[in-house]
Amino acid sequence: MIEAGDRAPDFTLRDQDGNAVSLSDHAGSRLIIYFYPKAFTPGCTTQACDFRDNHQAFDQAGYRIVGISPDPVERLRSYRDEHHLPFPVLSDPDHAVAAAYGAWGVKKNYGKEYAGIIRSTFMIGPDGTVEKAWRNVKATGHAERVLAAVKG
Repeated sequence: MIEAGDRAPDFTLRDQDGNAVSLSDHAGSRLIIYFYPKAFTPGCTTQACDFRDNHQAFDQAGYRIVGISPDPVERLRSYRDEHHLPFPVLSDPDHAVAAAYGAWGVKKNYGKEYAGIIRSTFMIGPDGTVEKAWRNVKATGHAERVLAAVKG
């Protein structure tokens, strides 16, 4: 599990348009990476729209945003278009990137245990180092908490 001060695991995933996107594409930039379980679900949509609504403030603070879920590219295209997301959403169908970041694991819901995405967010510095990690977060209000940390 990666923590603040660790090097962010590199990755290459497909975005909503099928283009390859790598962490290294953002070298020299500050980045917010958030992992979410499934497009079009209430909590995930709330979270994405909160990041969308705060996108300009993140941009002004020098941060780009990337969302990652196990959804297929086609579903992500519809999700981004329907909710007017101004940032890329990436497909991690085999959960490899989520696992590398510690955002894949055992979850409990209504007394059942299962493997899935653990809603998590990572602030990555321009040198590729994790500056801050949030794990097992609540969707509502999370983007605002991340923005407060960005503004410091």
